[in-house]
Amino acid sequence: MVVTSLENFRRTRERGFNLLGLRSRHRRRAEVMQPGDRILFYVAPRRAFAATATLTSGMLEDREPIWAAPRPEESHPWRFRMRADEAPDEAGWVLARDLAYRLEYVRKWAPEEWALAFQGHIHQLPQKDFKLIEGELARTRRREHEGPALTAPATLEFETE
Repeated sequence: MVVTSLENFRRTRERGFNLLGLRSRHRRRAEVMQPGDRILFYVAPRRAFAATATLTSGMLEDREPIWAAPRPEESHPWRFRMRADEAPDEAGWVLARDLAYRLEYVRKWAPEEWALAFQGHIHQLPQKDFKLIEGELARTRRREHEGPALTAPATLEFETE
């Protein structure tokens, strides 16, 4: 799971989810990531799961500024090519508070402090948690495309004289 800002997530979406960048300090984690690994995006200010993707390359180094960083040395130089799997519009994001109680990963924290589980930049989640979240993202995306539920037409009454 990559924890990101709203601005950086939007930049990733604008690029068509073709590239993931990790901060400089996460080189060791980046070195073990490989094609086929799955990524979950958590947008911190919204406390929401926003998308999943699959890595399609190994680690590449590139320091071209793409994402906002607190310091220049945090330019997200460890990069991976990727493709989006589930990426609903913002209205379809899944609020973490709605799933936190069901996530194995969050059980390390007291229930009232569930949000602490999502601090930091990168986390490894149990596969069961990833599948649960991705399933919810897919469900919201399907709902987006189905549109409003159809209802029976109202009965019209006419006054007669």
